[in-house]
Amino acid sequence: MQEKEGASVPGYIFPFEKLDVWQESVDLADFVLGLLEHVPQGRHLRLISQMEGAVTSVAQNIAEGKGRQHRKEFLQYLSIAQGSLYEAVTLNEVFGRRLIFSEVESVTIRLRAETLDRKLNGLMNSVRGKGRREGDR
Repeated sequence: MQEKEGASVPGYIFPFEKLDVWQESVDLADFVLGLLEHVPQGRHLRLISQMEGAVTSVAQNIAEGKGRQHRKEFLQYLSIAQGSLYEAVTLNEVFGRRLIFSEVESVTIRLRAETLDRKLNGLMNSVRGKGRREGDR
């Protein structure tokens, strides 16, 4: 992608880019997409397309939710991101059973997804806790 003059403020970071959970979800997507590039052409096209969509959707929904103005909206998008993660984990299981991914690759994806799931849950709990008064707990 060619950079346009004046199109970027040096050092500018979008709020969602500061979230570890977003960074790790992009890393997971990059890892999985790299693996999918090595799947023979013409095999399992629908499953590959579903995996590409699911694994990239995690980071996309975190980013979109972070851009919303209300906590409830952010939580909804985090929940959607988690659903996409679960879809990717399910497809990973299928890919492992069908030997599309090696056992090492499949286990690596699962472990990274488990870490990401814990961080998503932690972020959702943190967002839910914001704005609560002491008497509300």
